Amino acid sequence: MKAASVAAEPVAAGSAAACCEDRRITRSKRALRDALIELMEERGFDGFTVNDLCARADLNRGTFYNHFHDKESLLATLEDEVMSDLERFQEQMQDLTVRSLMTYRARKKPLPFLVELFDYLREQGDFLHAVLGPGGDVRFGPRLRDSVCTNLVQSILHERYRNDPAPFVGYYVAFFASAYLGVIERWIETGMRESSEEMALIAMRLFFIKPGESIKL
Repeated sequence: MKAASVAAEPVAAGSAAACCEDRRITRSKRALRDALIELMEERGFDGFTVNDLCARADLNRGTFYNHFHDKESLLATLEDEVMSDLERFQEQMQDLTVRSLMTYRARKKPLPFLVELFDYLREQGDFLHAVLGPGGDVRFGPRLRDSVCTNLVQSILHERYRNDPAPFVGYYVAFFASAYLGVIERWIETGMRESSEEMALIAMRLFFIKPGESIKL
């Protein structure tokens, strides 16, 4: 029994060491994320160096280069994480129909998945504000538009139009997808004052609004 107890100790110690290392890595990456956001807001992405990042995050350069090649790879990693997280909404968008949308609208209730989407965007609000802002990455907005807004608009098209190659259909989708990206950007820029439920209702109202109609919610 004693031998078994002794043999088990290195495993436990090794497990504890690995856990501590994981926590250190998580803390380091979080510090770098926060530093990147702060510096992008203050100086723009082109206005700081890896040295500046490390100084702001209170980390040494060795720690930075253990995880990233340069500041571009740090930004790309953070952007890819957001895009990967957003993939979970794709299946819900594919299952969306005009009928279900109309049912929720008639009840004056927000679509649950839209509430979840705005909840997630709020969680990432500090990063999105920086990366979508004037000092951020001009390439990220189109990625967000194509992943979320374009798929959302296509999901509520009548089935006969979803694979229609007609130019007008493509322009229709592009018009509304860009408009919805603008809604998201405005919400983030203005401090996300509206709740996720309110934003879901606004998004739904915009689906059906016609020229000349009241623009009140």
